[in-house]
Amino acid sequence: MGIGRWLWGAGLFVGACAIGSAAINHPEFVEADQDVFDAINAGHGPEADRVLLTVTELGSLYAAGAAAASLFVVGRRRTATRALAATCGTWLLLQGMKKVVDRPRPLDADPDGTRQLVARPNGMSWPSSHPAVLTTFTRVAAQDLELGVASRVALSALDATVATSRVYLGVHYPSDVLSGLLIGRAVARLWPRARRS
Repeated sequence: MGIGRWLWGAGLFVGACAIGSAAINHPEFVEADQDVFDAINAGHGPEADRVLLTVTELGSLYAAGAAAASLFVVGRRRTATRALAATCGTWLLLQGMKKVVDRPRPLDADPDGTRQLVARPNGMSWPSSHPAVLTTFTRVAAQDLELGVASRVALSALDATVATSRVYLGVHYPSDVLSGLLIGRAVARLWPRARRS
């Protein structure tokens, strides 16, 4: 693995941790995080509710498994295996980080001021696993499939939409999902590349 990939991956991971630390320990950042949360979580109509309730599930391990199965069926077995393995690695890493950091979810911290549209997920709030899981899968698959810039931009937009949905639905703060996006990219960058045949 090239030194550049290590540096980028480490930088993304350190950046994610710095955001998490600031969101918990620095009052100005905590206040800004809460303000952005309130603006997104306020709701923007029943259509937005329906769309984001659906889109958010693209960040689940079930969706990653379904995407991997689809790749497997169309003959991209190596890509399916690599992307799913990296995704599962990301999920496990984040479950450990959640236990260490132990940040309450928005509803736990402010039951009266949080509009929560889904059942409270297991685990704590930081970092958010849905955007991390999806980002890891899309980055590893995109690299293996040698997707072009337009496709990668579209996948990044999807990653960001799922991240936003977690705030909109009331289960994460903005700093949680931003850290999740960065960790997902870090794992994807550090994940061993497939050997070309």
